[in-house]
Amino acid sequence: MNVVKATARYEHWLSSHTPLVKADLRLKHQQMATSVFPFLRATFYRWVQLWPEVCPDLAQAPKILAVGDLHVENFGTWRDVEGRLVWGVNDFDEACHLAYTNDLVRLAVSALLAIEEGHLAAKAKDACFEILDGYSKSLVAYGRPFVLEEENRWLRLIALAELRDPEHFWEKIDALSSVKGEVSPGVLSGLEHILPHPELTYRLVRRIAGLGSLGHLRFVAIADYCGGKIAREAKLLAPSAVYWAYGLPKPEEILYQAVVDRAVRCQDPFVHLHGHWILRRLSPHCSRIELSVLPKDRDECRLLFSMGWETANIHLGNPGAVKRIRKHLSKQKANWLHIAAGGMAEAVKRDWQAWRKSVAV
Repeated sequence: MNVVKATARYEHWLSSHTPLVKADLRLKHQQMATSVFPFLRATFYRWVQLWPEVCPDLAQAPKILAVGDLHVENFGTWRDVEGRLVWGVNDFDEACHLAYTNDLVRLAVSALLAIEEGHLAAKAKDACFEILDGYSKSLVAYGRPFVLEEENRWLRLIALAELRDPEHFWEKIDALSSVKGEVSPGVLSGLEHILPHPELTYRLVRRIAGLGSLGHLRFVAIADYCGGKIAREAKLLAPSAVYWAYGLPKPEEILYQAVVDRAVRCQDPFVHLHGHWILRRLSPHCSRIELSVLPKDRDECRLLFSMGWETANIHLGNPGAVKRIRKHLSKQKANWLHIAAGGMAEAVKRDWQAWRKSVAV
């Protein structure tokens, strides 16, 4: 099955589980053709088809509750219950039981593609080394969240980059169009549940964001509260693409909340699964960090090390598997991640070229 057929079949399957916004899907298809990095981000469904073919041995590694769709732009910041700024993985839409190696290889592939496109200034081997080094050391230390207060100053400077300025953020949010027509009462009750109080007057807008989830319904409640603006988002989730790729029966539950709750993590008190809707607070510093907004004077290797460490923070939520992971890691060759990432990167690039031809770019 080529990538064009896989996309059509996956979207048909997806439409049986959740309503899709056709205009957003068309936009997604266009963005998939622009370059290979956004193509990777948008096609986790294809990744899980290719993964066991390209890396059969690694696909048999110990299984855990994994992120699934991990990549270098799947990191961001939020405020914990103490009001502290925290950095880490901020999207678990595709959370599923997979070999732990899936997250590491996908993260490394995204780094290699970002390097090729000039978004990261590092060597491929160094990027893979840093990711794996951070992951391994976090396992040994049993993890630690990244709280951007008295420590991790370098990461705080990245998180507070100029392009994440509040004025810029709220201009984009305010420009969103108000929703016309009826909206599910469940969505409204969920959003109102995480507003400061349920009777607060708000404007409901539709948001277009992301790549992997582009096409899913997203609503944002925007309100003025105590001298400033606030926003709450509801995004409709669907079962992980893993269920489609491997012909598995529909799961009884979405695993987003489970992976968040189990991780070594300073929890975001606003992240909450409400039925199949994931609710969260949006603010200038409670959002995903895109590579394009990172300051130029940053330590790439340190950033990738931290991404590897944070990946282990997530995997440590599977305590029964940690010993098996460490044993499996000890048996791998020193350059295994670089070799596997290179193989998967080439497979992704071949798919991207086929996709570009299909949309006549």
